Amino acid sequence: MPVSLTERADRLNLRAGFVGRLPPVILVTDEQRMPDPLAAMAGLRAGDAVLLRHYRAPDRRDLAYALAAACRAARLRLIVGGDVALAQTVGAHGVHFPERLAARAGSARHARRGFLVTAAAHSWRALVAAHRHGADAVLLSPVFATASHPGATGIGACRFAALAHRSPVPVYALGGITATTAGRLAATGAVGIAAIGAFTA
Repeated sequence: MPVSLTERADRLNLRAGFVGRLPPVILVTDEQRMPDPLAAMAGLRAGDAVLLRHYRAPDRRDLAYALAAACRAARLRLIVGGDVALAQTVGAHGVHFPERLAARAGSARHARRGFLVTAAAHSWRALVAAHRHGADAVLLSPVFATASHPGATGIGACRFAALAHRSPVPVYALGGITATTAGRLAATGAVGIAAIGAFTA
């Protein structure tokens, strides 16, 4: 019987020693590829997380409230991208920063007790910076070829493993993640997976 994406994520989370502390799966919303994040959440389980990006959506605030309510009902964690105030307002569990804004992670940690603070990274330098600024975890991408980065081949499982094993902060794999490609991450040191396309089918 094929191993599902969530099962592979659970195994990564367990192997990394973060069960109960960091979600094994982070669903990442995207305006173009995931117009209905609420429907995409059906593939998640209690303890997983939803990362609201939709940075340019005119109804972003309303969507944040809707996702917050849905996450509470399903016992999921909501992480709001780039907006600490909005995250606090809707009662989110954390906040996420694009790589260029990772320096804001430190101040976000003090915004609310127990806030989960994540940051995006695309290089070793960015991993170190995210750690220095106080991020709890980093979404490293793109690991494999993905529609989010047309033409990019991704860093690959070997390079990802080299970075993740050395990283001073827990690392999620993002980019081209499917049940099949996630199977190549078993010994990489990833704490879990983050994905868009895997939840839009």
